[in-house]
Amino acid sequence: MIRHHEKHLVQRIGWMRASVLGANDGILSTASLIVGVAAANSSQPQILLTGIAGLVAGAMSMAAGEYVSVSSQSDTENADRGREQRELEEDPESERRELAAIYRTRGLDSALALQVADQLMAHDALGAHMRDELGINEIMVARPVQAALFSAASFAAGAILPVLMALIFTGTRLVEAVTIASLLLLAVLGAIGARAGGASLWRGALRVAFWGALAMGATALIGKLAGTQL
Repeated sequence: MIRHHEKHLVQRIGWMRASVLGANDGILSTASLIVGVAAANSSQPQILLTGIAGLVAGAMSMAAGEYVSVSSQSDTENADRGREQRELEEDPESERRELAAIYRTRGLDSALALQVADQLMAHDALGAHMRDELGINEIMVARPVQAALFSAASFAAGAILPVLMALIFTGTRLVEAVTIASLLLLAVLGAIGARAGGASLWRGALRVAFWGALAMGATALIGKLAGTQL
């Protein structure tokens, strides 16, 4: 028996998307909060408290948002699965012709398309229709709990770096340490995400670092302006 051992990049999409997004958001949002509050001449305990609160709130928000979003996708998939199951039970011949028509559009002649439809439906009729009619398969299926856990954990893992910087450094050195460390880690994560997705390492690193620098610069400016007026 020939075993298929290839692993394709698309198999990583579910967990990779949630993890990379969570880590990037954790670093960027927490670092921006810390830099903004530090620029407003706040005390170190206030800055540290802001960072910890941002870490906890952000992780919970990411988990809840990802769960709700992916659950909606899962609900849609389940509804489609139930509809296809009913149609197969009520009118299997129409479903057979529908599947064969899909294969004809992909280049098979009519006789072969019907033969393929018959064999696939004999093996797994619902699976064949979910995959070839609706584009839903096991690799791409929605997993709400997995996505929520990956998002929360990766956010917390990313956010812990600027929080540690706020714990170690004080004054102007704090802003510099948080900014430099966060931008470096954002660039590394951007490169890793690009690598996992088969894209350019430099492009992935630069685009994440650019938006990170922009966000931290904006919050630092707002914090500075607020600090001089309050």
